[in-house]
Amino acid sequence: MKKNYEDYSREDLIRLVRERDRKPKFGLLWERDEIDHDRSINSDFIALDFVSELSCGQGPYPNLIIEGDNFDALRYLRMTHAGKVKCIYIDPPYNTGNRDFIYNDRFVEKDDLYRHSKWLEFMYRRLDLARELLREDGVIFVSIGEEEYAHVSLLMELVFPGMKVGTFVWRRRSGANDAKGAFLSVDHEYVLCFAGPQFSFAGRPKERVDSNPDNDPRGPWVDGPLTKAHNFKQRPDAFYPLQNPETNRWYACDPDSVWRFASRERLKVGQKIRALPMEVLVEEQRLRWPADERVVTYETVESFMDAVHKGTAPRNLRIYSELGAIKAAVDKGDIPSRVLDAIVPPEFWVGKAIGYGTPRIKRFVSEIKRTEKPLSTWITPASMKKAELEEIDFEGIEVITTGFTSEGTALLAQMIGNKDFPYPKPIALVKALIAQSTGPEDLVVDFFAGSGTTGQAVLELNADEDADADSAASRRFILVSSTEATSDVPDKNVCRDITRARLNATINGYSYKAKEDMKKVEGVGGTYAYLRTRRILTERVFRTIQHDQVWTALQLIHAEEVGEYDPATPIQVIAGSHTVVIYLTKITDRIIGDLKSILRQYGQATIYSWQPALLEHRIADPRVSFAPIPQFLVNRFGAGARK
Repeated sequence: MKKNYEDYSREDLIRLVRERDRKPKFGLLWERDEIDHDRSINSDFIALDFVSELSCGQGPYPNLIIEGDNFDALRYLRMTHAGKVKCIYIDPPYNTGNRDFIYNDRFVEKDDLYRHSKWLEFMYRRLDLARELLREDGVIFVSIGEEEYAHVSLLMELVFPGMKVGTFVWRRRSGANDAKGAFLSVDHEYVLCFAGPQFSFAGRPKERVDSNPDNDPRGPWVDGPLTKAHNFKQRPDAFYPLQNPETNRWYACDPDSVWRFASRERLKVGQKIRALPMEVLVEEQRLRWPADERVVTYETVESFMDAVHKGTAPRNLRIYSELGAIKAAVDKGDIPSRVLDAIVPPEFWVGKAIGYGTPRIKRFVSEIKRTEKPLSTWITPASMKKAELEEIDFEGIEVITTGFTSEGTALLAQMIGNKDFPYPKPIALVKALIAQSTGPEDLVVDFFAGSGTTGQAVLELNADEDADADSAASRRFILVSSTEATSDVPDKNVCRDITRARLNATINGYSYKAKEDMKKVEGVGGTYAYLRTRRILTERVFRTIQHDQVWTALQLIHAEEVGEYDPATPIQVIAGSHTVVIYLTKITDRIIGDLKSILRQYGQATIYSWQPALLEHRIADPRVSFAPIPQFLVNRFGAGARK
């Protein structure tokens, strides 16, 4: 849209120039002035209504399902949970144009000229809020498809600068589908990972090491490869024969995998190395030599070379059958002469006891910095056959295994009895990511909760760990799911009818028909509170906000869990071991007396009241602090607001 700058005032033009100067010169740009603003963007105060009849179990509730626009919910959570969330997992709309993205109460169609810009503006607003929820060691995962992968990658870099960890890739389906018309089947999706500087994946604990067969005084050890993936042409200085001084046996270096450690004899004058030289490792008895191995000795160069050409000599000596080709390459200048110089002459091996095995290095547990295997970004399909997996080198890494989206669809249909929610993520994927990134007491948030896969993953993970540990796991979740109602379908409610239904099935168990039989799946237990967002005009908060809404907010701020408000008592209490938080709805002489009795039981107290000045006058106690309601909440709600 062309701007008519002649209609702008001087102040407007100055503002535009300043905005333009602030925009990044490299990175992601999208039309913001030309598109209709997301209608969820507003300056209203947000409250939460507790819906008792839709909640599950008895309070106080550590888990929350919030029905409402996730922009509203995120602003509320910024007030209550800023800096408290360990893991955020979201599966936002992929913006395929196939009626999967609702913007301003209507689906965004493929032919919308601002389809990508609307999606980016929508995501930017929410990710900007989500960043404030994360702890210093927090992590956010974003599932995304091919349509917006490049855009959201740049958007994440903008919102979470310097926090990129990596991108997981997983296969979403088993069959082919030439959807693009270019004979290309897009079978994969991505999970972007950004995290704080203190974050680390759990990896996988390596097998417990208590082996010390030689009674080494340095304690238990494991042996590892003494070679690395470089050939003799790439690392000629690391290509040399190695001797066991105790047995006088010699070992030839593999020309395709040279030694990991340098030799003193090959070091240049003044050359510094980061690791110990091989001679020190031998002297300190840090090598594990092959035991009960085959050994051969050659009395002449002729017998040595004859064995090499016949293939009966130790395998690593095969390089001597290639000497002619190596010399020719040096003469042509294709490889430097020092490569040829690194090969000891055949005469060196005459009369020596040559081993067929390969030494390994002893790695003492006391010296290993981390005993876990790092996590791979490649997610393997659960359908891969054992033989296929064995062909892949997974040594030293942990790999997540998951099913296809079809499995997520089938599971959800079994749990809630319909297929009204298309292509939910497979539970194994979300469960594995949460297991790798959280501890047993951490908080997980999903503000595109959809069918509730994240909630189920948290509950199942807690149940799995409870079965294997002495203490109970108590990860908590906050799921935000909208109704997804539009002007065309005003009565639709995904949060109530799908998200909640799935969580109920997870907690209480469910039955489904498999062929001709009914199968029963036991519940894993758990509870949740069902809450709804409510917008309140800021200027009306003092007259409109209700006691139960105040009490819900105070509980989440101070206890990170919520119970029902009791209208029968004017004193609501959150009790700790030495401190107490109190919400006082009114003040009378009798209430003051009851309040003083409560305060005598604790060392410190915070009292929230509509009349804090009057209350402070009646209770003169230095251990007690007073805060005004609702001003405290209004200030806290707006403290993180951005212009």
